[in-house]
Amino acid sequence: MLGKPFTRWSVRKLVDHLRRNIARPVRIGREALRGLLARRGITFQRTKTWKESPDPAFDAKLERIEYAVNERPDRTFAFDEFGPLGIRPTAGSCWAEQSRPDRLPATYHRTHGVTYFHGCYSVGDDKLWGVNRRRKGIDHTWAALRSIRAARPDGAPIYVILDNLSAHLNWQIRRWAARNKVELCFTPTYAS
Repeated sequence: MLGKPFTRWSVRKLVDHLRRNIARPVRIGREALRGLLARRGITFQRTKTWKESPDPAFDAKLERIEYAVNERPDRTFAFDEFGPLGIRPTAGSCWAEQSRPDRLPATYHRTHGVTYFHGCYSVGDDKLWGVNRRRKGIDHTWAALRSIRAARPDGAPIYVILDNLSAHLNWQIRRWAARNKVELCFTPTYAS
């Protein structure tokens, strides 16, 4: 912002920047600037950080995904794994007799195991379906891709948008996809 290497601007830094501005220096005190900003409705805001993608094929990958979503929505699917999900009851609320409520333990130890949701979204049909699995892996990704291909059994090409998980990049999956007219559209690195 303003050509300076700051990710966070204080009133003091802004006053200093205005004073040293070569094109149009402005002399103003910190309290005067703080009052001016307050009158204009400008407040201190926090934003979450983000990363610019270092992927050299960023534009090409993004264009391919946009083509699939905009030009072929009825043949486009998005696939991802979500987890680990803890298998345990969650806290809730209800009307009950006054007493000490049962407390749920923290999840320091997941004694009941974890699960991963393998989900697929059909862009054209606006439908989400999936299955819970005990782990991520090539075999589960492959099974999901086969179920996606079965959703469009006509043999015409389909597009599947995936992230760059190593299980998605396997040579067996790529070979199967090429043989079955499934184009794997990978998202750019750090773009999910």
